[in-house]
Amino acid sequence: MKKTQGSVLLFDKHKYTWLIIGLVVTAIGFLLMIGGSSDDPAVFSEDIFSFRRLTLAPILVLAGYAIQIYAIMKKTTNTPDKPGQKK
Repeated sequence: MKKTQGSVLLFDKHKYTWLIIGLVVTAIGFLLMIGGSSDDPAVFSEDIFSFRRLTLAPILVLAGYAIQIYAIMKKTTNTPDKPGQKK
């Protein structure tokens, strides 16, 4: 008698949702870091030391990474089908 194993996906819908949320938060953090340059290279711009670039953006990047790690480590809710079990 041949046993068949049901296929189990590594990621389910909830995990993909959390991964996408983490990617979006990370991307927003990186987008907040850009800019702050001066048009004239001889003039120093103080915009590079703003709260947005030094504090908020790195916090968002780290939060995005934490969300992605949570999504990867989260227990999957789908389980393999047992032989003889009908859907």
